Amino acid sequence: MNKLLFLFISISNIIISQNSFNTDSVNILKEINATYYAHKETPITYQNININEIQEQYIGQEPAFILNQTPSIIGYSDGGHSQGYAYFTLRGIDQTRVNITLDGVPLNDPADQAFYFSNYADILNSIQTIQIQRGVGTSKNGTASYAGNIELFSHKLNKNNKEIGFGYGSYNTLRAYGIYNTTKNNKSLHLRISKIYSDGFKQHSSNNSQSLFLSGGWTLNKSIWKINILSGNQKNELAWMAVSENEINCDRTINANSQYEKDDFSQTLFQIQHIFSPKDHTTIHSSIYSTLANGWWDFDLPNFLNVAEPSDIEDISRNTLNSQLLGLYSNYTIKHNNLKSITGFHGNVYQNNFQESHMLSGVIWNENTKYKNEISLFQKIEYRLNKLLILVDVQSRKSWFDYQSNLNFSPISWSFINPKVGLSYNISPKNILYCNIGKTGREPARYDMFEGNDVLLYLCEYDNEGNIIIPESGNTLIQSTLPEYVVDYELGVRSHLERLILNINYYYLNFDNERVLNGFYGPNGLALSSNVDKSVRTGIELFASYNINDHIKLINNSSYNYSIIQEQNIQFTPILTPPIIINQEVVYEKNNLKFSLSGRYQSESYINFENTASLNDYIIINSRIDYKIKNYSASIFINNITDNFYFNHGFIDASGNEKYFVQTPRNIHLAFKIRF
Repeated sequence: MNKLLFLFISISNIIISQNSFNTDSVNILKEINATYYAHKETPITYQNININEIQEQYIGQEPAFILNQTPSIIGYSDGGHSQGYAYFTLRGIDQTRVNITLDGVPLNDPADQAFYFSNYADILNSIQTIQIQRGVGTSKNGTASYAGNIELFSHKLNKNNKEIGFGYGSYNTLRAYGIYNTTKNNKSLHLRISKIYSDGFKQHSSNNSQSLFLSGGWTLNKSIWKINILSGNQKNELAWMAVSENEINCDRTINANSQYEKDDFSQTLFQIQHIFSPKDHTTIHSSIYSTLANGWWDFDLPNFLNVAEPSDIEDISRNTLNSQLLGLYSNYTIKHNNLKSITGFHGNVYQNNFQESHMLSGVIWNENTKYKNEISLFQKIEYRLNKLLILVDVQSRKSWFDYQSNLNFSPISWSFINPKVGLSYNISPKNILYCNIGKTGREPARYDMFEGNDVLLYLCEYDNEGNIIIPESGNTLIQSTLPEYVVDYELGVRSHLERLILNINYYYLNFDNERVLNGFYGPNGLALSSNVDKSVRTGIELFASYNINDHIKLINNSSYNYSIIQEQNIQFTPILTPPIIINQEVVYEKNNLKFSLSGRYQSESYINFENTASLNDYIIINSRIDYKIKNYSASIFINNITDNFYFNHGFIDASGNEKYFVQTPRNIHLAFKIRF
C-alpha cells in the first residue's frame, strides 16, 4: 500500500499541476469513446443502468444484487447477505461464461474465466454506466461471451466536488467512503476510497474490505490520456459450503464451513488509455493494462469430507497464489458518410503461481504455475442505408494454456472465428426493430479441465497398495479440452415514447458441446460443470418503464426461459434455470421524497441433472425511501419485508443429499450522503 500511495501522490501532482501548454482552458474533460458500447440503434440486445440508478440503488452491496434486477439474471451470495462472495447467472449460464470489462479491460481471470466483484469492494461507486449485453453481443477483449457481457464504464472526469457517505445496517454491516473530484484547465482527477465491513448473516461469515479507485485525465489538442488505478483488499470468513434444509430449520444462520476457513486477497488493476484523433473522422484508441493479484485461503478438507470433529485443524491447508496479467489493445476507427469501420487488436499474457502448504507448519505440499496467453483481432463495420443500419462483426481469437508442476504437460491451444451480423430498422423516430445472429466459441476454463482442483495431480489414480500412479503426460488426466460453441439468434424492438420506454426481445441459443452446471461443487467453492452434446436455451425478455403521471412510475424487468439439454438420447432441463422471473417496481416521487416498493417472483428450478430435486418458487418484497435536501441525502432500505424463508441456489452433494444456500431474512440498511 505504501508503493500505491506514493504512486497516487505522484500522479496527483502531475494531473493537478499548472498547465504548461498554450491552449484554452478545458473545463470539461472530453471522454474517451467506448469502442464496445452499444448505442440505441446497435442491433444487439442490451440494457443500461445509468449513474442515477446506480446511486439510488447502490449502498455497497455486491453488484450481483444490482444486476439481478434486470431480465434473466439471478444473484446469490455465499453467506446469504449482501457482502463478500456473490455470484450470478444469466439465462441460466454461470458468470464464468459472461465477459466482464472495465473501460475495455477484461476483468475475468484468463485461466479460470471467473471474476469476483468483491475483490474491488464498492466498485460501483466509481462507475458511470453499466451496460448488460445479453447474448453474444459485439466483440470484446478477453474471454468469449456466451450468456452475455457486463461492461463497466468509469466516472466521467468533468466535476469539481467532494462527497462522503456512511451506511449501517443489519448484521453490523458498515460502509464508509469518500470521493474527491477536481477539474483544472485540461486535467481532471477522480479519487474514491471505501471501507466495508459486515459480521455476515451466517455464523463466522464476516467480510472486511477496503478499496481505492483513482482515475486521472489529461486533454490535449488532438489526444486524451487517461489513467485508472483500482485496488482492493478483502478478508473473509468463508461460507461457500451449502447446508441441508434440516440443519437450516434448526438454525437459519448455520455455516457448513469450519471456523478456521478464512481468506485474505488483494488485487490491483493499472490502466493507461490514449485516444488520438489525427483527422476529424479518424480515431486511434489504445490501452495498456496490468492486473496483479495475491492472497491465500485456508481449506478444511476433513470438514469438507465430513470425517473430522469441528475442532480438528491438523489437516487444514493454506492455498497461496499470486498472479500477473499484462495486456494491451488498440482500436482504429474511421467514419465516412454512412460508413463506420472499427479495426481492433487485443493480446495479453498471464501467469499464476500456486502453492499448497500445511496451515500450521508451513510445509509445502504442492506447487505449480499456470500460464494463459491470448491474441485476438476483430473488424466491425456499421453501414447506414436510409432507415436501415447494418452491422458486421468478425473476431479471430487464439489462446494457449500451459501448466508447470511435477507432471509432464504439453501446452494446449484453441483457435476461433466468431462472426456476427445484425440489422436495425427505424420504424419511426422513437421505435427501432432489430435482429442479429452470431456464432462464438470458447475454450474450457482451467477449473473445468481440472475438475475443480487447483492441482492436476489430484486427478491421478491409485494402485492396489494406495500408491499414486503418475502418468507419462499430465494431459491424459484431462477428460476433455474440447471448446464449446453457440449460435445466438436475437430479435427485438426498442421504443422510447412520451410516457413509455420499452425493450422486448426474443432469443434462441443453440449450443454444441456446452459445459453446463451439473449441481456439484469443487473443493474451493466453485460450481462444477459437465459437457453435454446438445442444448437449447430460448425465451422472451422484457424491460418496461411507464410514467403513470408526474409522480408515479412503474418499472418491470421480466423474463421467460425454456431450456432443454439432450445427452445420450435423454432430455432434461438444465439446473438453476427458472422459467419465469418477474421484477416489478413502483416508484413514487414528489419534491424531495422518493419511495420505491419492488417485488421479485422467481419460479421453481431444478438443482440436479435428473430433475428430481428443485428449489421452490418464491416472492420477496423490498422497499426504499430516499429524502434529499440541498447537498444532503438519507435513505432507508428494507429488504425481504415479509421475512420470507427462501433458497435461490442449491445442489446435491456426493452422498445424494440436497444442500441449499439460505438467503437473508428481513434486514434494514440506513445510508447518508453529503456532497460539497
